[in-house]
Amino acid sequence: MCRVIPPAFRVEIYAEIGYIILYENRKVWGIGMERQLDKISLTDNKTLIRQALAAREKAYAPYSGYKVGAALLTKEGVIYTGCNIENAGYTPTNCAERTALFKAVSEGERDFEAIAIVGGYEGEPVDFAYPCGVCRQVMMEFCDPKTFRVITAVSEENYLEKTLEEMLPYGFGPNNINSGDN
Repeated sequence: MCRVIPPAFRVEIYAEIGYIILYENRKVWGIGMERQLDKISLTDNKTLIRQALAAREKAYAPYSGYKVGAALLTKEGVIYTGCNIENAGYTPTNCAERTALFKAVSEGERDFEAIAIVGGYEGEPVDFAYPCGVCRQVMMEFCDPKTFRVITAVSEENYLEKTLEEMLPYGFGPNNINSGDN
């Protein structure tokens, strides 16, 4: 049986577990079921890495040739992807991690669980691509450093996972700002 999917719907297929998700505005629709997306835990590290690898293909890196992709997971289970976007002036260049974070924040998201990052020159990645200091600082603004997971990967099978606190010890974030209560 074939059904026409309205354009407002987004489709995610998880073939490895035989599951298809159709959703619109974070509400999941399926045959005989209707659940909120935050009650579905289908996103594992491999799924995030696969999304980051796909995002890397969209990178605009004519100057360095170093292409990076990122996949950011919200606590509700929504994935936002980003790629690096270079600029001849260098300073306006935007990293993949910040692209994903800014896309999510611009859509109203504020609660994040993890980010997967892959990067390298042409071809398959051969080494881990760690977030730069600016990206780590932006993550610190929106993510709990004790629980937010940073996954750097070469492939779905070869990856490292650390907390943001491990990646940015003694980080400075919103909790460090004097609220004026003193």
